[in-house]
Amino acid sequence: MAAERDCNDAPLDVAPLMDALSTAVLVVDERARIVYLNPAAEDLLAVSASAARKRRLVELLTGGDRLDSLIVRTRVSGEALAQRECELVPAGRSDLRYLVDCTFTPLAAPGFPGGVLIEIADTTRQTRIHRDNALLAQLGGSRMMARQLAHEIKNPLGGLRGAAQLLERELPSDELKEYTRVIIGEADRLRALVDSLLGPTRATQREPANVHELLDRVYQLLRAEAPEGVVIQRDYDPSLPLLSLDRDQVIQAMLNLGRNAVQALGTHGQLSLRTRALMNVNIGERRHRVVASVQFEDNGPGVPPELGETIFYPLVTARPGGSGLGLAVAQDIATRHGGLVEFDSRPGRTVFALLLPIETTHEQTA
Repeated sequence: MAAERDCNDAPLDVAPLMDALSTAVLVVDERARIVYLNPAAEDLLAVSASAARKRRLVELLTGGDRLDSLIVRTRVSGEALAQRECELVPAGRSDLRYLVDCTFTPLAAPGFPGGVLIEIADTTRQTRIHRDNALLAQLGGSRMMARQLAHEIKNPLGGLRGAAQLLERELPSDELKEYTRVIIGEADRLRALVDSLLGPTRATQREPANVHELLDRVYQLLRAEAPEGVVIQRDYDPSLPLLSLDRDQVIQAMLNLGRNAVQALGTHGQLSLRTRALMNVNIGERRHRVVASVQFEDNGPGVPPELGETIFYPLVTARPGGSGLGLAVAQDIATRHGGLVEFDSRPGRTVFALLLPIETTHEQTA
């Protein structure tokens, strides 16, 4: 029993426990300077423990004033506070953006007045899964709406075109027939528009393809179409293997995304065509070990916030004169390949990423 009491009474070293947590844990002093952070916090903040100690948390984040104010409120109130779905961007790494849940707890340790314990749980993955499921559900609704719309438009449109053809045969002069030709031409144009709402009409025909060859073809087309003030750059990951793709369909999806970016830039700006291999990515309810990410990044004004939830719906566009079909068709082609088109946008940096699974044999339920 004495041995048992000695074991129970022995002080517990919590540092190894903190180091083993997947949740980021930090401790700051009364001046909001970091005195401890575990390895998960190092990964999240993209900084080593030695470089972070004695620095204020706000210095390690872009736009971290919100967290800094919560530290002060926690210290003053003496009560724990929580912040949900907070965006976290490490300073100097604008390419890393997380959605996190934060908890701030005041510490009353002797000799350590005003300290605050901060727990940061990365919810980016769960948020992404929910967003992908919403996009897939949105696409299903769009397809159904497009089919119904096509049915409602094509039948009367066919009758209108046929009546114009019959009328043209009865008209005595070419001057009058010009009016019926306008009717027939506009009817054909509307039919083509309806067909484009439905996306590719033929079944997907896959074959091994080098995604960079397809992207280079898109690059050449975009360069020919873009204004002189738009600079288009390439940044490819040579490690990507051949993918099983329908070449024509994927080129169309890439071209739609690229043209959308060029049109958003106007007469001046920069567009980067980038490829990367991403590991352990969820697309909807499926987990893929490796995914090819074909990214179109521009430094234009960004997607208007009011369009964020409907950007992939047919006929939704912020551009005057735009058809609103390019992104919808690209999303449809991506899902036909088991992939998805995602986007992340803010003024000065918008990225549309075409995600295409590389090894479908390793898929598993998320």
